[in-house]
Amino acid sequence: MSAQRAAQLEYSEFQAAMLDEDKRRRKAAKIIAVLAHFLGRENADPGEILAGLTVGDVGCSAGFIADELARAGAARTLGVDIDVPGLRKAADRFGARVGFVCADGGTLPFPDGSLDVLVFNHIYEHVVDPDAVIGDMHRVLADDGVLYLGLGNRLGVMEPHYKLPFLSYLPPAAADRYVRAFGRADHYYERFRTRRGLRRMLEAFHVWDYTFPVLASPERFAGGELFPGPVGRAVRETLARTPRAALHALLPVVPTYLWVATKTPRRPLGGALPQPPEPVRTP
Repeated sequence: MSAQRAAQLEYSEFQAAMLDEDKRRRKAAKIIAVLAHFLGRENADPGEILAGLTVGDVGCSAGFIADELARAGAARTLGVDIDVPGLRKAADRFGARVGFVCADGGTLPFPDGSLDVLVFNHIYEHVVDPDAVIGDMHRVLADDGVLYLGLGNRLGVMEPHYKLPFLSYLPPAAADRYVRAFGRADHYYERFRTRRGLRRMLEAFHVWDYTFPVLASPERFAGGELFPGPVGRAVRETLARTPRAALHALLPVVPTYLWVATKTPRRPLGGALPQPPEPVRTP
């Protein structure tokens, strides 16, 4: 497996987090809030934020995020995955609102420029060829379209799937031994990239970084659970006041990046934030 990666079929069958409905819907609320800010639709009715737009969720699995995108008013919502059991569950529950398609992300079955919004949330590390998926999303995205990306960082200390520190730092063979030693899996399939590698992966796009805006203003982005209680309030206030230059020093080890990408130059249209989104320099 470490020498030759294969597609992770039936992912929802062995990764229980994909079937955690409450958690997936909270993620969807954050995604929609970021899109609303970028598109200047923050004040829209919740059921009209994506009104008039054709939206695709690449890596939709059991369909909870795709369902929320449909409920946010998308004119048409499409969910794409190779996870057949997940797609069956999704179609049974949400097929009246969402069109589900079994397809590889590197060969999306959509015409050029046909989608207004794409969501690719914590998926790239699972696919065999993320560059091919990004390339085909670029093809199907409209010229004025928007791509939302949730991207794990290889240099994040705690690996998010198996909760083992520094797991993603290791070469494949050592990572396989690590997950086996702790009884988490037979192989470590995921392949994360550093921030530099992610910037290179998105080189065909214009990218805005929403990582610190969301962390500093979680209530604006449906992320109130990120920093609960008095300690959380202190963290939020500190992040909101910290000079951006100081925050930049943390970027290489931030565990997750929240980026919005476009094919042509666009600027966020939402209101002022204590930590505003910033452009990401791509090679």
